[in-house]
Amino acid sequence: MDVRRAAERYRGGDPEAGIDSRHAFSFGPHYDPDNLRFGAVIACNEERLAPGAGFDEHPHSHTEIVTWVVEGELTHRDSTGHETVVRPGDVQRLSSASGVRHVERNAGAEPLTFVQMWLAPSRPGGTPSYEIVRGIADSTPYAVPEAGAMLHVRRLAAGERTPVPDGGHVYVHVVRGDVRLERERLGPGDAARISDAKDMEVVGVTGAEVLMWEMTAG
Repeated sequence: MDVRRAAERYRGGDPEAGIDSRHAFSFGPHYDPDNLRFGAVIACNEERLAPGAGFDEHPHSHTEIVTWVVEGELTHRDSTGHETVVRPGDVQRLSSASGVRHVERNAGAEPLTFVQMWLAPSRPGGTPSYEIVRGIADSTPYAVPEAGAMLHVRRLAAGERTPVPDGGHVYVHVVRGDVRLERERLGPGDAARISDAKDMEVVGVTGAEVLMWEMTAG
């Protein structure tokens, strides 16, 4: 198990434009050949956008982009014609496939925080697609078959336990609160990369929200 702390994330974005980005993997000008991916996960970015701030239209290809809003509202628009507002509890996925362009903004009056995770597909190309699941229920898995991955969302009360999926690669990200994973205590923004996970569990130290990626390959 490889634990990566929130404070170790690479700070990016454009503070003058109201964009604060924190990257868990090699990203953009921060190139780290020893931190390119884990399993199918190639990026786990914490993004903070001030009211009115955002990312202008930009391209993506050959990437499964999954977004989880922590607080505020994210306005999304893409070249396939989708325009939506993503709120806490929603799972948004943009399959960029052979190529798509999109815009992400905080069009609201309050600060926006979201976690965006990029996964490498098993095969390149294909037709871009978009999906949003509103208010996903606790413990309901969300499949990204193109990347051989399953997202598990858990909202834990203090003292509550939840199993870590058994698998060759499991990526655990703490959204909020404190949890214990084996002997490690993890807080907001902390993550664990687990190889050959078996018979492990996450325990809520406080009330907490945790995202866990179960991956079949890497």
